[in-house]
Amino acid sequence: MSEHKHGEMDISVQEKTFEGVIKMSQRAIILIICVLIFMALVNA
Repeated sequence: MSEHKHGEMDISVQEKTFEGVIKMSQRAIILIICVLIFMALVNA
């Protein structure tokens, strides 16, 4: 078994996946806030 050396692994795919998750979360939060604002305006 080879020795693990810190910092040698290619993590570009993981970084892109993490970036996608963050973008999707931000969009979902914005959508939820907009829906809540719309509901508040319609009910008032």
